[in-house]
Amino acid sequence: MRLVKSLVERCFDLITLLTEHAGAMPLGEISRRLDVPKSAAHRLLATLCELGWAEQDPDSGFYRLSLRLAVIGQRLLVGTRIPDICQPILDRLANTTEGLGRIAIVTPDGLTWIAHSQGARSGLIYQPELVARVPLHTTANGKAWLTTLDRNEALARAVASGLGDTSIGGPRAITTKTTFSAALDETEERGWAVALEEAEAGVAAIAAVIRVGEQVVGTVSVAGPIHRFSPVMHPQVAEKVKSAAQELSALWPYRIAAPLRPATTARAATS
Repeated sequence: MRLVKSLVERCFDLITLLTEHAGAMPLGEISRRLDVPKSAAHRLLATLCELGWAEQDPDSGFYRLSLRLAVIGQRLLVGTRIPDICQPILDRLANTTEGLGRIAIVTPDGLTWIAHSQGARSGLIYQPELVARVPLHTTANGKAWLTTLDRNEALARAVASGLGDTSIGGPRAITTKTTFSAALDETEERGWAVALEEAEAGVAAIAAVIRVGEQVVGTVSVAGPIHRFSPVMHPQVAEKVKSAAQELSALWPYRIAAPLRPATTARAATS
C-alpha cells in the first residue's frame, strides 16, 4: 500500500512540476527537481506519455504536459459555475477601480489563480506573468489568506513560498519572519491586505478573503500601477474589494451548486 501511495505521490509531484514549467523540461532537470533517479523519472514520464497526459518534444527530447490536463481543468472550472456566477462581480470590481481583478481559491498547496478581469482600458495597464500558484509572501492575496491561519502555519507557508529569498519579489518584498508577522498583524487589524511594490516594482494590490460561513474558500484582489493605486487611495479601493468579497461569499458556487443525487433506477421508478 505504501509503495502505491509513493508512486501516486511521485506522479502528482511530476505533474505539478510540469504544470509550473509549461515550456518543457529535460529529463535530468526533472530528476533533480523531484529528487529521484533518472530511471524512475523516465518510467513515470513514459507512462504519462503513453496515457496521453504528457509528450516528448521530438527535437529536444524535453518533456511537457499535453493539453489534456488543461481541457479537463477547464471542464472542472465550468462545472463549479465560477465563470458564470463570479465573473460579473470580478468584472465590476475591475471596471470601477480600473485595475486587474483576480480571484484565487484555497487549495492544499496554498492559493491558485482561477479568474481575472482587466478593467483598465487606456494608459498604463498592469499585466502580470501568467502563473497558477499565488506567491504567498509577496502578494496581497497571500497576506489576506495567511492572516486567517494559525501564525506558525502562516509563517511556515510564507517561508515555503520564498520568504527570506531576496531574489524573489519586488523592491519592497518582506524578507524576515518578524517583519512579515507584523504585516499580518496589520492586515488582520485592517480587515484587508495590501502589497505595495512587494510582488513587482511600481505595482500595488489590495485583497480580501472570500468566506463561506467560517471557512475561507478564496481571495479576491485588484492590482495596478502605483499612480492609480497610491496609498491615499487604498481605503477607498479596499471598500470596493471587501464589497466584492462579500458578494462572492454570498454567491460562492460551491455553496449553491445542486448536490449530485443518485440516478433513479427503472425499478424504483415503477415501484
